[in-house]
Amino acid sequence: MPETDPRRWKALLFICIAQLMVVLDGTIVNIALPSAQVDLGFSDGNRQWVVTAYALAFGGLLLFGGRIADLWGRKRAFTIGVIGFALASALGGVATTTGMLLGARALQGAFGALLAPAALSLITVMFTESKERAKAFGIYGAIAGGGAALGLILGGVLTEYLNWRWTLLVNIFFAIAAAAGAFLVIREPEGDRQRTGRLDIPGVVLASTGLVALVYGFTRAETAGWTSGSTIAVFAAAAALLTAFVVVEKRVKAPLLPLRVVLDRNRGGAYLSLGTAVIGMFGLFLFLTFYLQIVRGYSPVVTGLAFLPMVAGMMIGSTQIATRLATRVAPRYSMAGGFLLAAGGLLILAQITTDSPYAAVVMPGMFIMGLGLGTAFMPAMNLATLGVRDADAGVASAMVNTSQQIGGAIGTALLNTLATSATATYAASHMSTPPTPDGAKLVQLQAMVHGYSVAIYWAAGILALASVIAFVFINHRQPKDEHRPTGTTPPVIPAQIPETTKTPR
Repeated sequence: MPETDPRRWKALLFICIAQLMVVLDGTIVNIALPSAQVDLGFSDGNRQWVVTAYALAFGGLLLFGGRIADLWGRKRAFTIGVIGFALASALGGVATTTGMLLGARALQGAFGALLAPAALSLITVMFTESKERAKAFGIYGAIAGGGAALGLILGGVLTEYLNWRWTLLVNIFFAIAAAAGAFLVIREPEGDRQRTGRLDIPGVVLASTGLVALVYGFTRAETAGWTSGSTIAVFAAAAALLTAFVVVEKRVKAPLLPLRVVLDRNRGGAYLSLGTAVIGMFGLFLFLTFYLQIVRGYSPVVTGLAFLPMVAGMMIGSTQIATRLATRVAPRYSMAGGFLLAAGGLLILAQITTDSPYAAVVMPGMFIMGLGLGTAFMPAMNLATLGVRDADAGVASAMVNTSQQIGGAIGTALLNTLATSATATYAASHMSTPPTPDGAKLVQLQAMVHGYSVAIYWAAGILALASVIAFVFINHRQPKDEHRPTGTTPPVIPAQIPETTKTPR
């Protein structure tokens, strides 16, 4: 068993700071977009690209970033990722044109794709004892999972009391702390990475372009429709590129993604259940922000604070429930039960009306959802790279991020389509003829809430499906004294979930 690093808990702190920076960036920018649009004067169409530019770069380059971490070393990849992310954030914070802002967001995604796989690889080599590893994963998972909601809070505060630019510039302070920790505290054991081997250039090109096309396809479906010619063409291109990628990976000597990583039953089940769960999570993030601000009239700051129960539930689920169960029950039970509990939280949230009391509906629904996700994510993070070879640790972590990134893209497009359709149907059947101004406004709000509710019901069903997937596919039984071999790496909670800026109408 490798020597235990005495500075491992300090190192965990700095790794969590870096991951929090990446996760915050997903939602913190969304609240600031209306102010940025007024300042820079970009169109509604380009407003969506402020989010999409990040999502495409991050999702498309994750596998590449994971393999680079395997070849370069995790500490080096982590440090470069942190510094690059900070520089890209600074560029976006001082942007004077739309193109400059979009370029900065794409650079953030590229460096995030390098940082995210490296971060969790470092945790693995420092925490090899079963109980300590469970505790470390629980802390990391709670911070990473709750970071999206914290981004709403911080984004609201910075936008309301300073200006939108600080939602990007604030990353510099996180990066300084994380980079200092990387230089002074974080240590990567010798002999823990793949020091030789050629980079699979054809695999990099095919995987990156295929994943970019797939993420863009779902984004395109949201705006142009699922049956439009352009949407179908993008999906067809993605399918062709990813099929070619699989063929290449079977034949090359040093593949970008060794297929053994994804064909293992337990790892594959973890990837699939986590990606499915992310689709359902958008039942919360996608619509509840609109509901609180548009229907209930909450300010950005109050809207962000309204998500605190979910953060609390996530932290309790990860650090208390899942950590205690880690050496007592098989992962399938924690994951299946956690996803099912999260689905129950969404069923509560689906009961929203135009005047629902926050304390009676929204608060308990968010807390229960967070509790369930925290309970499920921690064992999934531990399981998703179980038994993976040292040389594949980075790309295995990247694969988890990739599955969740695709799940986020699907969730954005699919749930928004369902909500929009339900809203239109409700408005058409309830609008009086001719409508009075007050009556039309009330029906419009009721139709909007009905659309949100329908989509959240679907999201609850998707989370229930994630529960079934975890229970059926995963059969690993973890003994109490199990030790993970050095070089196996837990995955990352979606560092960046692509948010939509388009309100269902």
